[in-house]
Amino acid sequence: MMGHQASGQERLFYAFNLEDVVPPTHLLRAIDRCLDLKELHQHLAKHYSHTGRPSIDPELIIRMLIVGYCYGIRSERRLCEEVQLNLAYRWFCRLGLEDAVPDHSTFSKNRHGRFRASDTFRWLFDEVVRRCMAAGLVKGEGFAVDASVVAADASRQRGVPASEATDWSNPALSTRAVREYLEALDDEAFEQAVPRRISLTDPQSRWTAAPGGPAFFAYSTNYLIDTEHGVILDVEATPAHRTAEVDSTKTMVERVEERFDIIPDRLIGDTAYGTAPMLAWMVQDKGIEPHVPVWDRTQRKDDSLSSSDFEWDGEANEYRCPEGHALRSERRMFKIERTHVTKAGTVIYRASNTDCGKCAMKPRCCPNTPMRKIARSIHEDARDVVRRIGATVQYQRSRHERKKVEVLFAHLKRILKIDRLRLRGLTGAADEFTLAAAVQNLRRLAMLTSPGPPVQGTGAPS
Repeated sequence: MMGHQASGQERLFYAFNLEDVVPPTHLLRAIDRCLDLKELHQHLAKHYSHTGRPSIDPELIIRMLIVGYCYGIRSERRLCEEVQLNLAYRWFCRLGLEDAVPDHSTFSKNRHGRFRASDTFRWLFDEVVRRCMAAGLVKGEGFAVDASVVAADASRQRGVPASEATDWSNPALSTRAVREYLEALDDEAFEQAVPRRISLTDPQSRWTAAPGGPAFFAYSTNYLIDTEHGVILDVEATPAHRTAEVDSTKTMVERVEERFDIIPDRLIGDTAYGTAPMLAWMVQDKGIEPHVPVWDRTQRKDDSLSSSDFEWDGEANEYRCPEGHALRSERRMFKIERTHVTKAGTVIYRASNTDCGKCAMKPRCCPNTPMRKIARSIHEDARDVVRRIGATVQYQRSRHERKKVEVLFAHLKRILKIDRLRLRGLTGAADEFTLAAAVQNLRRLAMLTSPGPPVQGTGAPS
C-alpha cells in the first residue's frame, strides 16, 4: 500500500536541541574539541573601542571562516547562507535556531581592519600549532619545505609590460592592492628583479607559467612541515618567483625557532633549495643537515672532463687535474692581498698555458680555450657536506618524506578549493594561505586525536 507523508508543520512548539542533531562523528565536532579561542578576545582587545554599540563577536567570525575553509566554501555571501541553513554549521558557530547570521560585509571589514592590524590569522595558526605540539604530533627532528603556485585574482588581459610606463596616480588604479604595491616599492627598492609583466589589478602578483601551460599572475604559498605527521609549522606568502620562495625558507625556519623553540636536525627540499648560499646557511649558520640535491651545473653532458674529475687540495688551495697539473687562483704575490671572489660568489682557478698546451688530454679538457679553469663557490665546503649526505640511507628516506608537502598542496587545492585567490595584494594572499594552513592542521589534529570511530568529512587529508 502506498504511504502518504503526514503533515508536520502545524505544531506551534517544538522540543529541539542542536546538540542532539549533530552526529558524534561529524568533522566539526572533532575540530571543536581541538579548537581553543579563549584568548582571542584578549588578543583583539586593544583594537576595539571601550564605548559604543557592541560589535559582532570576533569568535563567531573566526568560526564561520573555519567552516568556510574546511568545506571549500569560497564565497563569504554563500558561507552566510550555508550557516543559516546547516544545523551542524550553526552548532559549531555557537548560534541558536533563532540567532541571526552576520552579513557577508562584516567579513571584509574585519579582514582588512582589526584582523589584519592585529595579525589575527597568524595568531590562530600559531595557537593551532601549539595544540598539535601538545598532542605529540610534532617531533621536531625533520622538516620539509616546498612551494606551490596559486593563481591571483587578476586577469591576464589587465597586465602590461614592465617596461611600459604606468600612471599609478590614476584614480582608476587607486585600490588597496596598488597602494600596498607602491608602499613595497619604497621599502624594497632595487631588491627584486623586474618582472616581465605587471598586473594593473594586483601588481604584487608575479607573471608565471607552468611548463607547457599558459602564463598567469600568481602568488606562491610556502609550507614548512614536520615530517612525523605532516603538521604545517609555518606558512609564508610570496610572489610566484623562485628566489622569493627559497628566501622564505630562512624566514620560516627562524620564525619556528623563535616562536616554538624548535630547530630541526635535517631539512628536506628539492633542487631549488640546493643553491650554495642556502646550503651554507643551513650547514654553517644553523647546524642543519640539508637533505637537498645540490644545485650543480658543472657536470658536462659530453665526453669532456667535468670539475668533479679534478682533485681539490684544501691545504694548498688548488685543484689537481688528472695529469697532475695545478690549477690556482693566483700565480704571483700581490702587495695588497686579494680575495679573488667574483660577483657570482666564486673563485676562479686556472691552469697555466704551458701545462695545458703540451697536455695530451687537452682535447677532452679544454678544447676551445688555451687553459682549463674551474669556478669554485665560496660555499663549496658546505656543498661537499651535502654531497656526502646524499649518499646515506637517511637521505633516501627523506626523498620519500618530501612527498608529504605535495599531498598538503593537493589537499589545499582540490578539497579546500584554494586554486585561485579571492583577496588581492600580498597581505590578502598571506591571510588566505595562513587561514587555510591553520584549517589543514585542525583537520589533521582532529583526525589523529579524536576518540571513537574515524572522523567523517569529505576529503580529509591522510
